[in-house]
Amino acid sequence: EGSFSASGKIEAINSANLSTRMMGNVTKLHVSVGEKVKTGQLLVSINNADLRAKKAQVLASIHQAESVLENAKKDYERFQSLFEKGSASEKELDNMTTRYEMANAGLQGANQVMKEINAQFVFTNISAPFDGVVVNTFIKEGDIASPGMPLVAVEGTSKYQAVVMVPETQIIQVKKGAEANVVIKSSGKKIIGKVSEVSLSAKNTRGQYLVKIDLVDAGKDILPGMFVNVALLKTDTSQSASPAIQEKALVRNGQLG
Repeated sequence: EGSFSASGKIEAINSANLSTRMMGNVTKLHVSVGEKVKTGQLLVSINNADLRAKKAQVLASIHQAESVLENAKKDYERFQSLFEKGSASEKELDNMTTRYEMANAGLQGANQVMKEINAQFVFTNISAPFDGVVVNTFIKEGDIASPGMPLVAVEGTSKYQAVVMVPETQIIQVKKGAEANVVIKSSGKKIIGKVSEVSLSAKNTRGQYLVKIDLVDAGKDILPGMFVNVALLKTDTSQSASPAIQEKALVRNGQLG
């Protein structure tokens, strides 16, 4: 007929397993599974004592570099004045110039290290990237978090999609933007959807092609993981792949065309 069925489940369009780039003890887990969170809300705190110690050291080096630069600048300006009056040689001025430039570079380097350390503090305070709900926690207070290790899983609660598997005999009939009728198996609720993504490979899905369908006005009673049946409208593929050429577009040359 004009459609065919496929099965799958509901997924949140926004979902993330949050991790850190730092290694350290988890000092506080601020949320629990099922808790709703807002964008930017603090989820996990990781011990940053080592980072704070490094920051203090770099801050001390910045103060020292500023003092060195100030003295180098004064000497440079003094020798520049003496050179203009003929009381200092060009070599002496070159030496002061080099000292001043090195002192300036030293301060810039220390400031750059401070920027890098400040950027690392972000990874000791893990925050929610979007509004959603906590669906899993992989650690507890006292655990050691390591780079790349998942800490908390968050899923969005405002946008959902149906993810179904379509066999190769029918995938050619599915086009992005096509309308689909989605039925929630548990409740029988019907939702209109639109195909948002069609996989071009079945290499990792055992001969089945992944199709994602954005749901229009899913409602509050839809949850990730719910199973669905989807009626996908077929696309007419009976016509030749070669585009039709209109008669008026033909250019005739003698007996040709």
